[in-house]
Amino acid sequence: MAPMRTTQRLVPNGDGWHLSLNQTYDPDRLRPRRRPVLIIPGYGMNSFIYSYHPNGPSLEGYLAEAGLEVWRADLRGQGGSIRAGGGDEHGLADLALTDVRALVDAVLDGTRTGADRVDVIGGSLGGSLMFAHAALVPENRMASLVCIGTPVRWEKLHPLLRALFASPRVAGAIRFRGSRPLAEVLLPLLARFAPSLLSIYLNAEITDLSAAREMVRTVEDPNRFMNREIAVWIRQRDLVIDGTNIAEALERLTNPLLCVLARGDGIVPPETASFAFHRIGSRVKKLVEVGSEAMTVAHADLFVSREAQARVFAPICEFLLEQGIERAEARRSNTAG
Repeated sequence: MAPMRTTQRLVPNGDGWHLSLNQTYDPDRLRPRRRPVLIIPGYGMNSFIYSYHPNGPSLEGYLAEAGLEVWRADLRGQGGSIRAGGGDEHGLADLALTDVRALVDAVLDGTRTGADRVDVIGGSLGGSLMFAHAALVPENRMASLVCIGTPVRWEKLHPLLRALFASPRVAGAIRFRGSRPLAEVLLPLLARFAPSLLSIYLNAEITDLSAAREMVRTVEDPNRFMNREIAVWIRQRDLVIDGTNIAEALERLTNPLLCVLARGDGIVPPETASFAFHRIGSRVKKLVEVGSEAMTVAHADLFVSREAQARVFAPICEFLLEQGIERAEARRSNTAG
């Protein structure tokens, strides 16, 4: 049996950056009639966490083992993306309109499936950018959508985040450096001495922190210009990009949607994370709520906890495969008629 194959390419975004894009598939299991899957990471991170899990297959590996072709992206300023004359002064519109478009086009140019549309998974802010692109680009090439812990309208906000982003001016003035080594030090300390504070983001009882050094490879320094925009977004509650209210525009979207949230999420609380599910105009949509009173699941646990494969990756994989089966059956029915 051939090993899993992963290749990286750099995608010029036309705005001074070459974006990193990793293609992963299993040559023996690849289903060429299935659409490729693009994963867009969240904020203050890169896409590494989708290719890593301390106790089992990552989301990327899980989907590839099921026969899907998976493309894991880094936006500008993230992971393996390389500056090519571009600067750090960018915002949500640049990511949603320029970077996401370049990545979607690159996936469909390079796919082994022959598909003309791509299924998209957006983690946290990556899901917000996914929705914004779908709403703002009428000719977009997105098919099924999966959002994981994604905000669009802040129905509820943790007091700590409200305090951190209280002032757009202050949020946009502070430059962050050294977030990754700081996270490596803080993770085990918080787990030991302040688990209630850490639980906003991660539950150390269900996530293996012995691999903290490896996990923090996904951490990136926050961008101060993005911080300012996020502070404005939190103040006005709704995500607005290029004058369009994305929260309201969701009603016009009809893409099949899977919305995954963590019931114990302090970064994107369930009331906020479920908004897209309730507002979107899709006929085909599903909501997966992860966690219970007996088992608290927080934001990062959706990707790296011991429960992730069974409670997050499996329903995502099932949803993506279901959509392909439904389309194939519809084509056969139309042909027969």
